[in-house]
Amino acid sequence: MRFQGRDLLRLAPHQVLEAGIARTFQNVELFRSMSVLDNVMVAQSCRLKLSVLEALLRPPWVSRKEEEARQRALEALAFLGLEGMAHMTAGALPFAVQKKVEIARALVARPRLLLLDEPASGLNHEELMALGETIRAICKRMGVTVLLVEHHMNLVMGISDHVVVLNFGRKIAEGSPQEVARNPAVIEAYLGEQEDAAA
Repeated sequence: MRFQGRDLLRLAPHQVLEAGIARTFQNVELFRSMSVLDNVMVAQSCRLKLSVLEALLRPPWVSRKEEEARQRALEALAFLGLEGMAHMTAGALPFAVQKKVEIARALVARPRLLLLDEPASGLNHEELMALGETIRAICKRMGVTVLLVEHHMNLVMGISDHVVVLNFGRKIAEGSPQEVARNPAVIEAYLGEQEDAAA
């Protein structure tokens, strides 16, 4: 697997992040007892590399770096409309909001590529529509490319520029949403035989 000419397969997770790729997980992975702001700030900890002595003495540059991380976290939360929840406990939030916090945590890394792993799982219709708008805004306003792994076809077809369809791990179609929706292999795999679908 390569990204911008760089082989990613042998990289540690923090090196993948440094290469400009951030991700969310299908299952929400927040620190439930921490605040929303702290959850987003912790995602930046790999950038603040301190020796034991620096952590103990806390030179002025450490405070500056922490304040920069705090501001980046607040910006990501504001972008997603979560600034009013910054000091709430993450575990007390509704599930859909927790998913947005996880997206904020990924965005604070300022990625060029954002991998979203089944972000629609567990969301109701209204939450799903809001997620679609969030993903569009990330692409358009932040200039981030989003790679969406998702089973919710209405979401995928509604927001994607390019779609790749897998069936049991094998690629069966690729193209625009319109091209993929008309592909006989996709219709058979996901909608049943055309005759069955009409019945």
